[in-house]
Amino acid sequence: MFLRRSQRGQALAEFALILPLLLLLVFGIIEFGRIFYSYLMVTQAAREGARLGAVGGSDQEIVALVRDVAVGLDENRIKVDIDPVEDQRSRGDSLRVAVSYDLPLVAPIITELLPNPFPLTAVATMRVE
Repeated sequence: MFLRRSQRGQALAEFALILPLLLLLVFGIIEFGRIFYSYLMVTQAAREGARLGAVGGSDQEIVALVRDVAVGLDENRIKVDIDPVEDQRSRGDSLRVAVSYDLPLVAPIITELLPNPFPLTAVATMRVE
């Protein structure tokens, strides 16, 4: 099945029209996957940090654990907010660990559509034991 000369030109013109939409779709899928993975890591890190704090971990241990659990994320971009601080915690109180991460987007088209860096935040609350 060989295309005639005019059909090859038509196929090239159709491909040129569809290519930007195809690239937008591919880059969107890639960036959505990165955002979803990062959100899962931030959520898991917040949950693990709250659990450690609930069983008596110090603020420094919580921050270190959050950074360790967030696999594949830049540790320098991770922000951890612990409330109440270690000195003010008592048994039965709620401990809130909020983890924020600014994910830098890399896909050229998507950076024009979404905020760059893309902010991700997860909060976990547990009762101090």
